[in-house]
Amino acid sequence: MKHLTRLITILATAMAFTAPAIAQDGPLRIEITEGVIEPLPFAIPNFVPETGGAGEMAANITRVVSSDLTGTGLFREIPQSAHIGSVTSFSSPVQYADWKAINAQALITGSVSVQGDRVDVKFRLYDVFSGQEMGDGLQFSGTTAGWRRMAHKVADTVYSRITGEGPYFDSRVVYVSETGPKDDRRKRLAIMDYDGANTQYLTDSSSIVLAPRFSPTGDRVLYTSYETGFPRIYVLDVASVGRRTLTTPEGTMSFAPRFAPNGQTVVYSLSQGGNTDIYSMDINSGQSVRLTTAPSIETAPSFSPDGTQIVFESDRSGSQQLYIMPAGGGEPRRISFGQGRYGTPVWSPRGDLVAFTKQSKGRFHIGVMRTDGSEERLLTASFLDEGPTWSPNGRVIMFTRETQGEQGAAALYSVDISGRNLKQVRTEGAASDPSWSPLQK
Repeated sequence: MKHLTRLITILATAMAFTAPAIAQDGPLRIEITEGVIEPLPFAIPNFVPETGGAGEMAANITRVVSSDLTGTGLFREIPQSAHIGSVTSFSSPVQYADWKAINAQALITGSVSVQGDRVDVKFRLYDVFSGQEMGDGLQFSGTTAGWRRMAHKVADTVYSRITGEGPYFDSRVVYVSETGPKDDRRKRLAIMDYDGANTQYLTDSSSIVLAPRFSPTGDRVLYTSYETGFPRIYVLDVASVGRRTLTTPEGTMSFAPRFAPNGQTVVYSLSQGGNTDIYSMDINSGQSVRLTTAPSIETAPSFSPDGTQIVFESDRSGSQQLYIMPAGGGEPRRISFGQGRYGTPVWSPRGDLVAFTKQSKGRFHIGVMRTDGSEERLLTASFLDEGPTWSPNGRVIMFTRETQGEQGAAALYSVDISGRNLKQVRTEGAASDPSWSPLQK
């Protein structure tokens, strides 16, 4: 499998942020130590329909698997029109010479069967040049309505086996859907698959909503609403769309909420008497604790993955910068020292990086740095980029980009932490404030 190891390296600039990874099956080892090369070419014939009526679904699942992989920028599909060989049975032996002839490095085969509302998807992954199957074949089962999830699961397994990294395709994004002119923008919460499919709306557009944030289990969403005229924090159950308010003192404004890794604590900003500080709250008891006491603006808190620290933004130094403090409060330490203003920090799921928004010299950037503030790197630059959120595996960042001008509309974009593969995320209309879920269960 050395051919796959050699071909599926990632940008040299990314190696400062990613440790070597070992694939879970066989001797395949991916070391992120080399420069940019061509994406790995793979072949994926249409999955074989094993029951009558499964043909269209088999073709659709094949296309989603391919789209997931090619969307990473690490893989390139060899068009089916260039295939010499064919796969007519899932159990037939692979004719490796046919796939070597078109320079496929990896081959993905599969089958789909449908019985009533049940769908079964089987697949196998092969290293063409070594002539070996990479790990054992797997089967995923679900309902006909959930066929896209099974396709994402197949792609996740292929991605992880080849790159050695964690999966992220079987995930969702909650965001703010925007409609109407710029001076009368209507906003409501929406949720979709990571690739923009299966959009559902969680709130109506009767009031302004901001900054939705997933719980660690993906079943609840925190967000800020202005429906009372003042910002208030709500907890929404994704399945039932039921919600409740987090109670804060009268005359205060609460906003910028985020869950702790335990899913029971919420950290947020509270503005009272002209001062804004960070508080934490037990969402079951409603008891809150003040974590900062400086006469400055402290906001946008985000927990470390182990729940022991919080990164946040503050202007206590005279300009907007990033700080880290213990989760229970205490003396913070500044981690941003570059020119410009820093905000909206978010801790990586891996625990090694903090993503942020930076404003400098009239431009906005999405960037990453080590948790000690070292190795700052800017990944994007535009008229307005802001609000990063991490994929479940910590490899990709999604954010809001707004274009300049009267008709400028917000859209969601994603970029690899190497700064590679910048692209727009498909949404139904204008969109902002994304929050990426953990992998679905």
